[in-house]
Amino acid sequence: MAHDLLTRESPEIIRFFQDIGHITELLKSEPDRYRPVLNGDRYITEAELSKLLKITRRTLVEHRTTGLIPYYRLGGRILYKEKDIIKLLDENRLEAF
Repeated sequence: MAHDLLTRESPEIIRFFQDIGHITELLKSEPDRYRPVLNGDRYITEAELSKLLKITRRTLVEHRTTGLIPYYRLGGRILYKEKDIIKLLDENRLEAF
């Protein structure tokens, strides 16, 4: 085994290049998941929160207008502090019977 010649068809080489491909895809997707931090807090958009919570954007509007979800309005853009959303979810968690 120590003197075996590795070729393109060698299982080790095939696996190596598959792993490199997987790592490359992960690195390409990382900028999409990266969220800059402002003073230690992360902010998410309405579209992102809607997708994460699996609710419509219209439902988010309802929650905002009723005061259920805290938010920030900067010009015409709505942002939500990630910590606020996590806290809200934790406060509304119900234990199983």
